[in-house]
Amino acid sequence: MTDNLKTMHEEAFAQLGDGHVAYIRQLRSEDVNHLFPTAPQMAGGLKLWALLGADGSPIMLSDSRDAILANAVENELTPVSVH
Repeated sequence: MTDNLKTMHEEAFAQLGDGHVAYIRQLRSEDVNHLFPTAPQMAGGLKLWALLGADGSPIMLSDSRDAILANAVENELTPVSVH
């Protein structure tokens, strides 16, 4: 398998877990627009949680990690934490 990863094209690598895995990431309100460009401006200093698709596409934003986990499970996605 290691040899396959060395020759895997970037596009194929980006699609690993697509539709099956979602990443949970904590972020500050100041960084929201980087991942969620259409989100409204928010007060600074808030700690939020984001649910992202395997390819990094935004799925959900919340102030509750439990809500993010529930949404992942509801949509049959395996949640994985990103630090």
